[in-house]
Amino acid sequence: MLKLVNRGRLLFASPLSPKKILDVGTGSGIWPIELGKRKKKNPLPPSSPAHPTGQFLIVSPSHVASEFPAAEIIGTDLSSVQPNEVPENVHFLVDDVTEDEWLWGPNHFDVIHAGHLSGALPSYKDLLRKVFKHLKPGGSVQCDEFDPKPKCDDGTMPEEDPDKFSEYALQDLMDLHHRAGQASDPPRQFRVAHRLARWMREVGFEDVQERVQKVPVNPWSTDSHLRTIGSWNETNLLEAAAGWSYKPLTILGWSKPEIEVFLVDVRKSIQNRDVHAYLDYYVVTGRKPLSA
Repeated sequence: MLKLVNRGRLLFASPLSPKKILDVGTGSGIWPIELGKRKKKNPLPPSSPAHPTGQFLIVSPSHVASEFPAAEIIGTDLSSVQPNEVPENVHFLVDDVTEDEWLWGPNHFDVIHAGHLSGALPSYKDLLRKVFKHLKPGGSVQCDEFDPKPKCDDGTMPEEDPDKFSEYALQDLMDLHHRAGQASDPPRQFRVAHRLARWMREVGFEDVQERVQKVPVNPWSTDSHLRTIGSWNETNLLEAAAGWSYKPLTILGWSKPEIEVFLVDVRKSIQNRDVHAYLDYYVVTGRKPLSA
């Protein structure tokens, strides 16, 4: 789905000819695998809309597939769930990026990518500090995150009620996730996407760019591209609802029957075509200064 959202882009900015790329919290490993599978095409034409800023390349959609056939691409996660058959330049390692010491020294990587870590970290800003430390001068960071709070532009989504559950249960689920994150030990940050650009600047990155795209909750949109994305997102949300919910709601003291009853309303809200809800999807990039 996110390939559709990003119109095929995997990286939105990169140093020229990166040799070492790290994917933090790689999960299934799909991002480094997709990046590693891409074959070199034609060289970047002088008139291309992708242009170098010093040695920093703003990657255009038509040329992202030609950039990284020779790079070593590493994905890390807390568990080893990635497939065995992967491109020869892709490797997976078990590592905890919340630890002070990583497996590599400072100034090691040309590109570090982090994605979909909302709710997984005590401090996303602390992760960005470590990313800054381990990037080479001139290296780039990219963070991809959803803001999980549903939004609506046309008044079709019922308003939230701070004193009780709303008529649109997906709002309540996301609010409960936020509360569960605060109640965790240590506390976990659930809504981070809209803060990433500020945090990048505060830890020292420059050329920070924030791209925000609307991802419909279901296929309510009249735009064919957004409708396709909404269809995929609806499927993802329905399949993930239970997996997302049990641990955080248990932290808040809910019983299994209470969770199951609540999830019935959550699934109904996800499938409600009359509510034109969407989630904001953020892609935020930055560059480590050459002087750092």
